Amino acid sequence: MSAQNSKGIQTLLDAEREAQKIVQKARECTLLCAPSSSPPPKTLTPHPQDRSKRVKDARSEAQKEIEDYRKQKEEEFKKFEKEHTSGNKKAEEDANRDAEEQMNAIKAAGDKQGQEVVDDLLRVVTDVRPEVPDRIEMPTGA
Repeated sequence: MSAQNSKGIQTLLDAEREAQKIVQKARECTLLCAPSSSPPPKTLTPHPQDRSKRVKDARSEAQKEIEDYRKQKEEEFKKFEKEHTSGNKKAEEDANRDAEEQMNAIKAAGDKQGQEVVDDLLRVVTDVRPEVPDRIEMPTGA
């Protein structure tokens, strides 16, 4: 930000120099165009207090311009953010809708075949038929 501040002040100082050149040319013209009987005008030298006031004014003006620029950029960023986050909200809503549809499909399948699955599980658990695996040898009566 100090670079922008410095640039604004430099621009104002350049404008001041240009204005002084114009004033100097106008004074020269009045000297050439004025009758010789009139005394030459006194050259005005800027008072140090006037210069410091102008510098303060230039700084405050530059600060105002910086604040305006910052506000403008913040508004642009908010607009950009709003445009690009709205797509995310839509995608999130679509994902939630899809998830809800899948949950409903799973619940419907559970309601349709749930009792059948429970009955099969109970039958297998309660109807135990112990069998000896083929790998184990039967003890022979010794």
